[in-house]
Parts: sequence; structure tokens; C-alpha cells
Amino acid sequence: MTTNPAERLVDLLDLERIELDIFRGRSPQESLQRVFGGQVAGQALVAAARTTDGDRPVHSLHAYFLRPGRPGVPIVYQVERVRDGRSFTTRRVTAVQQGRTIFNLTASFHQPEEGPFEHQLPPARKVPAPESLPTVAEEIRGHLGALPEQLERMARRQPFDIRYVDRLRWTPEEVKDAEPRSAVWMRAVGPLGDDPVVHTCALTYASDMTLLDAVRLPVEPLWGPRSFDIASLDHAMWFHRPFRADEWFLYDQESPIATGGRGLARGRIYDLEGRLLVSVVQEGLFRAL
Repeated sequence: MTTNPAERLVDLLDLERIELDIFRGRSPQESLQRVFGGQVAGQALVAAARTTDGDRPVHSLHAYFLRPGRPGVPIVYQVERVRDGRSFTTRRVTAVQQGRTIFNLTASFHQPEEGPFEHQLPPARKVPAPESLPTVAEEIRGHLGALPEQLERMARRQPFDIRYVDRLRWTPEEVKDAEPRSAVWMRAVGPLGDDPVVHTCALTYASDMTLLDAVRLPVEPLWGPRSFDIASLDHAMWFHRPFRADEWFLYDQESPIATGGRGLARGRIYDLEGRLLVSVVQEGLFRAL
């Protein structure tokens, strides 16, 4: 079994086909209370893509997290072929674990074509280059002197190199009056191969890792004991341009509102040249512990 986190991610996204439109995905035994939402979303998108002819990249997905998944228990993905049109293909995926639906996703695939025009807004701010920033592990070690054992294990398994553009805040005083905005540079810690579906699904996995940080920033430090139980409720993505998830991308995130126990976060993913690659929106549930 490979010990390279990037190779483990590729293996995690390599589903077993058990029927024409039914797939089974592994769910690693982790110390987390629930299966990581990005894993389920990434695997579901793999299942959807495996039922297309492969010449139409995904352009959008919309998903709901319905129940927490159990780590260590396989997840079955059932795909419904909703539409195969001249330009668009639509798939609906239901994720089932131990007879219970835990997640559903609708994905749309589009035949590439030339548009009559093109534009994008530039990134909202200039940020330092990723290599000039410390890794999360380096920031934590710098503050605590060493990584706690649990975080050390997590760091060794982490398939993405994550670097926060703004320094981490560690105390309530530092958090006070902070804007609900966060930005991170990310890339897979190793090569992911050349299959575009793997890169799309790997980035889908990564898109759930830090997005709700923007909701938490004005309330509590991102690292250390949590005051809230946090769960993703839904997730939507729009894929604008081709990309590689093993090359640096900037994930710029903000939270326009948090109320009623729910926080909305939206993110824009750019490459090193500032080209907008992906747009993301997610709502999360926040409950006091």
C-alpha cells in the first residue's frame, strides 16, 4: 500500500464498478466523527463521470449533505442517467451507506465550444507567492514549538499542501473584528497523473477543506479547541477552465452572512496567472458545543 498522500488520494477516487451505473468507494478509517464531505463529493463526481463518454468535462455540480457518513464503511454510489443531449449531459448520483442515503449530487457536463465573447473580474487582491508562505504545519510548529501528535498524523496523511495568505490568529483578541475572509494557496503534495477527471475530482475534494474558515474567522481562531460543531449542508461548483490540481491554485474565500445557525461561504479559485478556474458556494451548519 502506498504511503504517498497524493497517490492515496488517487486511489481513494478510483471507484470499484459493481454494476453498470453502481460504484463502490472506500472510506478510510479515520479518527474523525464523520466522513470528510470533500471525499464523498469527489467520489460521487467520479461515479457520474464514469457513466459519460469522457469527451464532455463537468461544468457544474450541485450537492446536498444529508447525513454524516461513517469512517471505515464503504459508500455505494448509484448513478441516474438523467439526460444525454447534443451539448449537455446530466447525471444524478445518490450516495448510500448501510442502506441510508447520506449525500446526493447532480452534475452537468458540457461539450467544449467556442463562445462569442470572454471576460472575468480580476482577483480581489494581490497576494504573496505560495513558496514565500509557510505551510500550515510550519505555522503551528512556530507557535506551539511542535505539532501535537494528532496533528502530526494528520499532516503526514494530508494530500494537499495548504498555505494561508494571512497569518493564523491564535487568540480571541486577534480574532476580534476580523473580516469574514480567508485565502489559501493549495496544490496536491505529489503528481496526480494526466487524467483530467482525477484533477477535477481532486479539486472537488479540496474545495471542502477550508471554505467554512471564512465563516469562523470573526468568531474563533481556526486552530485549537473549537466552540462549534460544524457540518457542511450543501455545495455547488462551477468549472470555468481546465486546470491541474497538482499545480498551485489560490482559493479566495469570503462569508457574506451567518445567521440562524447557518453560515454561507463562497470561494473563487485562480491559477498563478490570476485566471479564474472554479467558483464555489457552500452553506454550513454551526452549533455551539
